[in-house]
Order: sequence, then C-alpha cells, then structure tokens
Amino acid sequence: MNSYGDSSSPRGRAQIPGQHGDPGGDASGGGWSAAQEGTAPAGRASVAPRAGTGGRASVGGSAAVPPRGGSGSASAAVPPRAGSAPVGSASVGSASVGRAVPGRASVPVSPAPAAGRAAGAGRASVPVSPAAGGPAGRASVGSAAVGAAPAGRASVGSAAVGGVSGRASARASVSPAAGGPGGPGGPTGPGRRGRGAGDPAGAARAKKRKRVNMLIAAFAVFIMLAGLGVVGFTYYSTNVVLPEDTTPPQATTLYAADNKTIIAKVGTQNRTLVTIEQIPKHVQDAVAAAEDRNFYEHSGVDYKGIVRAAWNNVSGGSKQGASTITQQYARNAFDNLKDDTYARKVKEAILASKLNDEYTKPQIMQHYLNIIYFGRGAHGIEAAAQTYYGKPANKLSVAEGAVLAALIKQPEAGAGHKGYDPAVNLTDAKSRWEYVISGMVAEGWLNAPGKPPAPTLADYPMPKKPNQGGAGIDYGVNTPYGNVINYVKQEMRDKGICVDKEDQVTDAKPLCSQALMSGGYKIRTTIDTKIQKAAVETAQRKTKGSELSDQPKNLMAAVVAIDPKNGRVLAYYGGDNGTGTDYAGKNIDSSGNPYGGHPPGSSFKIYTLAAALKEGKALESRWKGRAFTPKDTKFKVSNAGVDNPECGNSCTLTVSTLKSLNVPFYHVTEAIGPDKVVDMAAKAGVSMMWRSDTNPPKGYDLTKTDPKDIAPSPFFHVVGYGQYPITVLDHANGVATFANQGRYHKAHFLYSVEKRDEVTGKWKKIADEGALKGEQRIDKDVVADVTSVLERYPAQVNHRLDDGRKAASKTGTWELKSDSDDNGDAWMIGYTPQIATAVWVGNVKDRKPLKLKDGTKISGGNLPGTIWERFMDEAHKVKDWEKKDFPPAANVGDPNTGNGEAPPPPPPPSGQPTCDPLGLFCPGGNNGGGNNGGGNPPGGPGGPGGPTAPTVPTDPRPGRDGGGGGLLPSLTPRPDND
Repeated sequence: MNSYGDSSSPRGRAQIPGQHGDPGGDASGGGWSAAQEGTAPAGRASVAPRAGTGGRASVGGSAAVPPRGGSGSASAAVPPRAGSAPVGSASVGSASVGRAVPGRASVPVSPAPAAGRAAGAGRASVPVSPAAGGPAGRASVGSAAVGAAPAGRASVGSAAVGGVSGRASARASVSPAAGGPGGPGGPTGPGRRGRGAGDPAGAARAKKRKRVNMLIAAFAVFIMLAGLGVVGFTYYSTNVVLPEDTTPPQATTLYAADNKTIIAKVGTQNRTLVTIEQIPKHVQDAVAAAEDRNFYEHSGVDYKGIVRAAWNNVSGGSKQGASTITQQYARNAFDNLKDDTYARKVKEAILASKLNDEYTKPQIMQHYLNIIYFGRGAHGIEAAAQTYYGKPANKLSVAEGAVLAALIKQPEAGAGHKGYDPAVNLTDAKSRWEYVISGMVAEGWLNAPGKPPAPTLADYPMPKKPNQGGAGIDYGVNTPYGNVINYVKQEMRDKGICVDKEDQVTDAKPLCSQALMSGGYKIRTTIDTKIQKAAVETAQRKTKGSELSDQPKNLMAAVVAIDPKNGRVLAYYGGDNGTGTDYAGKNIDSSGNPYGGHPPGSSFKIYTLAAALKEGKALESRWKGRAFTPKDTKFKVSNAGVDNPECGNSCTLTVSTLKSLNVPFYHVTEAIGPDKVVDMAAKAGVSMMWRSDTNPPKGYDLTKTDPKDIAPSPFFHVVGYGQYPITVLDHANGVATFANQGRYHKAHFLYSVEKRDEVTGKWKKIADEGALKGEQRIDKDVVADVTSVLERYPAQVNHRLDDGRKAASKTGTWELKSDSDDNGDAWMIGYTPQIATAVWVGNVKDRKPLKLKDGTKISGGNLPGTIWERFMDEAHKVKDWEKKDFPPAANVGDPNTGNGEAPPPPPPPSGQPTCDPLGLFCPGGNNGGGNNGGGNPPGGPGGPGGPTAPTVPTDPRPGRDGGGGGLLPSLTPRPDND
C-alpha cells in the first residue's frame, strides 16, 4: 500500500492532519497528507497491540482498552459481522499520549484468530486522553514501534491482531485534558480555546470534513492505482523514441571571412549541439544544484517528490512539479509531452525511466543541456553561453555557469514572476544564483578537495544586455547581411548540400528550404566586415553621414565589392534586410520570373571596347561620331548633349570611351556584331541580361544561352552602350575580371560549410569554395589596353583615389523613360589590382527622376561617383593595401579598321588656345556624350509606327546626358597626379 508521508518521518509513516485546538477535528488514516517537517519532544502517542490485555470484546459490546502510560482511557466498540464467533477479545493496544491536538482518528484493526474472538471486522471507538500537563493532542496508533511524529499529528497504521485476515476500523475519540477545552485551566487557561466535546455544531463540521477528506483520499487512491496500471502497461507496450532518433532543430551560424565574427544566425530555434565533453563539469553541477540535486542518485523519477507535489496540488496548495532533470528533458524533447496533465506526467515518468535505463547520467545531462531553454531565444547551453556572455560553453566560469543554471527555473517574465534574467530582475536573479552556489557547496561540488572554490556574491558576473550583439534565431536577417544569407542558401543548393525535391531528401541532404533553419551548419562567408562596414556607412540611407542620408527619399544605392584574385564578395549592400527587394542582385517574382537588373548605360562600354579589341580593332582606330539614323529604323542615334562632337566622324576608341560617346560604339557593335558584345560581357561575369521591351522585362541566362541566339534579336546594336539591364553583382564580377587581367573567378559568398558530428561533437567540413584556379577568359593584352584607357577616367570625372593610387573606372547613366529628359539609373564602376567595385543609384520603388536635394540631375559622375570614391578610399585604408600599377598597354589591333574619316588637321599655331591631345580639356568643356535611350520610343520596338520584331532598339534619344563620361558642368577638374 502506498503512503504519502513526510520525507523526514521514519519509515515513511503517514501523517494525519487535524484541526489544531478543535476537539471536533477529524483525521482519516489511509489517505493523502501534506508533508511536514520537524518533530516535537514528548509528542508521540504510541498504541501497540497487546493480545488479550487491557480490555474485553463481546459481540455487540465494547472493550475498554486502558492506555499504556499517560492519562485517559480507550474503549473500542466492535460490532459483530454475520457468522462471527460469539465472544472474543480484540487487543487494540495501548496509547502513549503526548503533546497532541485533540482530534479523531479512524484506525483500521484486524480481528484476532483465537477461539471465542471476533472474526468479523468492526469499528472500535477509542477515546484517548493526552498526558497530564500537556495540551490535548492526537494519538498515534499502529502495529509497530512508532518513531517521533510532529507535534499535533498522529501516525496511524493498520493493527494486525493475531494473524487472521480481516480489518477493523477503530475510531479514536480524543478528549482534552482536565480543565476543559483548550488544555489545563479551561477556556481561560493556556492554549487556544476550543469547543467542548458536547458541541453539536462542531461535531457536524467534523463529520463533514471527514467525508470530504475521505472522498479526496479515495479519489487519490483510485488515481494512483489507475496510474500504476497505465504505467505498467505503457512501459512495456510503448515504443519510446530515444534521443538519437529525434535531433532537435539547430540554428545555422554564418561567420565573416575571419571565421570568428558572427554576421548572422538563423533557424527555428537558436541552438547549437555540443557534447558533454564540451560542457565544463562545474556547469553540469550548477544545473544539477539548481534543478535536481539528487540527479546522480535517483533512477530518473523522484517518486517522493511526485507524491508530495500530487498531494499539494490536490489539497489546493501552490502548484508543484517535482520533475527531475531526466523528466524535464523528456518533456522538452517530445512534442506529445507539452500539455500539463496527469496523463502527461505518467508518459513523462515512463520516458524518464527508459532514458535512465538506456543512457548514463552524463549522456542524459548532455541531452538535457542541449534542449533546455535559457531565455533570450537561446535553446541549449551553447547558445545560452553565446547569447549571455559571448563565449562558447567550454569557456564558462563557475559563476557564469551558475547564472545560466539559475535561469532555467523561469528564464523570462510571466504573469506571477518577472523571471531570473539579471537584466530584468536582478534581485531575484542574484538570490537564485546564491541558491545554486550554496547547493553546489552542500553537495561537495565546490569548496571540496579537487573542486573549484565557491564564488561570492561580489563575483556575480553580469551578462550582456539583451539584443546587444546577440545571435537570436533571426539575427542578421533584418540587416544588410540578410541578402548574404539568401546567396549562401543558393550556393548550398548549387553545391548539392541540399535539395529542392522531397523525394531526393537524405540524412545528409535536407530540403534547401529547411537546411539553414534547422541544419545547424557553421558557414564561413567571404564577407570582410571592415569593407562591409565601409559600404554600408557610405551608401545606406539610415546611416548618419552616408552619401544618401540627407538626399531625397526616393533614392536608393547599391554597392558590391569583389576580390579580383578569387571572386570572393568582400562587401554587399543591396538593401537593409534579406526579406525585401535586393537592389544589387536577382529577385524572383510571384510568377517565378527573375528581376532586379538596371540599365548600365555607358559603364557597359568596357565590354564593347574589349570585344572590339578582341576582333582586331585598335584603341586608335577611328569611328564616325556624328548623330545619324540607322538604316531601317526611325530613331536617331546621338551622343549625350551633342549631335556633332568635336572629333566629328574621326573619333578614336580612346576618345570615344573617355568622352562616353554613343555613336562610335553603335558603329563598333554593328561592325563586330552585337553577339560579340554579349559574349564578352558573359565571359567577364555578366550572368543575366533583361530585354526592356516586355512587361515584365524578360531575363536571359547568358551562362546557358548562345549569344548568336539572342543578338541582334532581342539584343540589338544598342547593347554596345548599355541599354539592357544587368545586376550590380554581375557588373562587379565583370569588372573584377578586368582587374585580374582577364582571369575570371565566379563571384561567390560561400567560403566553407561545416556540420557537427553528432557522436564526436567535432566540426566536419562538407563543402568549400574549391581550388579557385580561375579561368583565363579574356586575353591579357586586350584587358591591358582597356585598363590603359579606364585608368585615365577618375581624373576625367574628378573622382581620383587618395594618395595618387592608380584606379580604373567608368560611369554610366540611363534615362528615366523614353519621353523624359530625366535620368532613372546612374552608375560608377572601377577597380584597383586589389578590389573591384560597382555602385548603382536609382529609385527605391516607382521610377522617379533622379535628382539631388538641390535639384541637380543625378548622373554617374556625381552621386554614384562620390559613393565609389569614398568607399574605395576607405576599403584600401582599412586593409592597408600597397599601391600597385596596372600592366602597360599592349596596343593590340589595327588602327585602320574603323569606319571613320582621316585624322583631323594639326593643332592651331602657337598663341591660340590649345587643347590637350585628346581634346578633353578644350575651352568650353567636354561636349561629349554619355548614353541615351531606354523605354519604347516612337519607331522603336513596341512604339507607334515601329517594327514589330524585337530587332530594333529603343530610341537613344539625342541631346541626352547619360552621365557616362565627360566632365559635369558643375565640376572643376583637379590636377591629374597620376
């Protein structure tokens, strides 16, 4: 029979509650009772059975049983059962009455087997008097020697009289000592006043209380018996899922290129699994001291604690759990144990028992510490250590481990308590911390030989403030690093780390949609945090002091920087988070179509120039530069701002590039074929290009398409000066190929991917960026000639780098729409031997005219150029890169291959105004062009009266300043220090 007793009482004897000072109080044995602590001297009432002594029992009569020691008497009225022996004696025993509160006890009694004794069970009314001089109290009646019981309580067991099966319920009526109710001296004497034995109201209340308590006890016994049955059946019939079959979700951590700085952490839960060897023993002990000090002794379930909590909950006390660490693990690890019911507690106990059978204590502690919640979004000890102290779990001190252990009880504020997070409730957090430390000392885990010393309250280690450099489950998603996360996910797919179809899923290859959220990967990215900071602080609107911080709200900037030697993306700013539009890369709309490109304008001419040189043209080859209307079209090709440039129809490719003239590049593209231009862009690193005569614009994957199949239709000759959209990332990749002397490396964000071995706990590399040998896609001499022109361009647009550092650059601008003189896209691209950067400025949402706060039109030479120059200067400064020169020009090609006229006449005689050899700084400034065009003008594809085939470009409107070259009217050239 189960007893629910005080853990401090000998042999687990049941303690029966009663009403202190109330002679009408009632106590029922065999029920549930709240645990009490402590004992009272001389407070034992011991009634031991004595065969044939101290009383007689007759059928229908009563047996007077004088107590053994103390004052008072006991009589038992034992009614006969049918068929019982005529006469017998029931030895109830003698009661030694000490200090006890008056009350009534229902005592089960078994009849004696001797001849003439009653064989049937009856009820014995046993009046008991307390010892003289002591307050009236309760009798302890039992069949064995009774230990010390708390004052005012009676320990009642079953009395076996003789050896015959059968039980008698003896009710003990306890009368107060002489002097009346309340003890010696009556009502006015010492002790609390109480009603006399003759009070009818008191007797009625006592009977009512007795019935209620008996119902509770009966219900409790039923629940226990039913529970034991369920446990017994379920334990042997349930297929318990063990920890190795249920891996909890783990967050993926993304690091910067240094492999130390966390830039993002994503997952359904912020968790990183560790082995028990990676958790210091003092941290394990702190958790045991806080949650389960008998963890190393019990078998997974603390049955005494369950009984104590059960009675406390049923009797209306404060809610208690009494769950061990093993039970807590089971509750947190399995989804079907989340509800708060007695059925759950049974299942929880089953799992805890099985876990205790299957695993060692260290293994159970490991599972527990990997799954328990510590607040602030941190699941498991490793995430908690990083979140609260910014260090791995194996570096936690004793004091820090105790802080984290103290959190487990209630890590976050609730309805009744503010929790134990020191940042929220420091007073209670410290109190709980002291409880943990004192428990470790009491258990010999601190201040013992071979153990660490106990820290004092003065050593209390305050954690970091919440959300201050922490790494929650969405840390990094709502920052500019969010777009980096998106690219990492895509590259994991490309490397086969994850799959898109469920039927392809294996243990090693999860779904790509879930890989980062629950895979627990450790990913090293290519991002350099110093260079990334420079990009964000220069281009992000909300950063105070950035180039956009005080500009019109419709403006948006994007910056991408790449290491030319390996293709690693060093900085990427395409927006403020990873959930909105990425203005630097590709996006996918609701129909699955890619979008995100921007017309590059004259900045695209670097590919056209390289393609011309590859086809045998030379930098000094001459081309027509005056505006004209191409055959079979109704639109005019012109230069930005001028129909007849100073070089007329004898413009070299060098001059045409530096003055950003459109007409010569149209002629070049027509001569070599637009497919050659597209092919050169693809070789450099442009992976996608969009046609602009469809809605939405249709994208073409240049890595999978033969250029001859898409040029001249839909990509017409105007591709030569940048009408068709590309992404900022692709443009930066193309520029990086030029910076690396024609050797291509695919731009990438993934440096390496590691996954933890669940058995050893060690990280294992499962993917990396590869050998990075690159591919020579463009002839070095071709690139050298292109660079020899572009390195003169920073001075052309007044955006030289600091300290005379050599750099090559090019601007580009494209119109807002075909019938507008405003600009809609503006670029600056450029490179040094160490870094290649592309900068775009456009609109946040709807296309509006690009203007500075003073109303000046934005073109490539002003705002984008300023962002590019500032960023490049800062990047070189923080990395302390040495100054390097570019290779000299190779002067490839034939100067006589252009369609232009003979060279112009020699310079005028001395004494007249002169120009520089290229005519760049002539009186009156640069009258060169930039790019025009975009949209669907009359005569172009989709425009009124134009051809229906997409082989004709949109109108490169005359007189437009594409900003893709030439000096801005408002800018004064600085002396060229190169």
